[in-house]
Amino acid sequence: MSDHPIALDDISKRIIESLQRDGRRSYASVGKEIGLSEAAVRNRVQRLHDAGVLQIVAVTDPLQIGFARQAMVGIRCTGDSQELARRLADIPEIDYVVLTAGSFDILIEVICEDDASLLHLLNEKVRTQPGVTITETMVYLKLVKQQYNWGTR
Repeated sequence: MSDHPIALDDISKRIIESLQRDGRRSYASVGKEIGLSEAAVRNRVQRLHDAGVLQIVAVTDPLQIGFARQAMVGIRCTGDSQELARRLADIPEIDYVVLTAGSFDILIEVICEDDASLLHLLNEKVRTQPGVTITETMVYLKLVKQQYNWGTR
């Protein structure tokens, strides 16, 4: 992920907003809506993807597809928090890593099959990382809202 946003023209913004409403739409349908050919939309989407601006994925509720334990873990650390964040990002069970200001230096979201898997992840892969001093785990009980349609600026 880039530290600096890229400049988007109005057409790219409209493509992104269209796909945020329904990522299953065909490029022909998006093109018709905004006045471009299917090929032009496909090329723009590919450039946006290659630049790291967007991903087109199926978003699921992990609790409904066999992952019984999802949690947010707050981490306090010493040393280089960016380096620790990079190491944590390499752990497959961690799907979200963000550097923060406030009570924690880093927040991670984890998805595990069960409590035993969560315990193993925390004890063997997170708390053993050099620089980790404190963790606080907030277990999710139910996913109430998750959306990705905030538009563009």
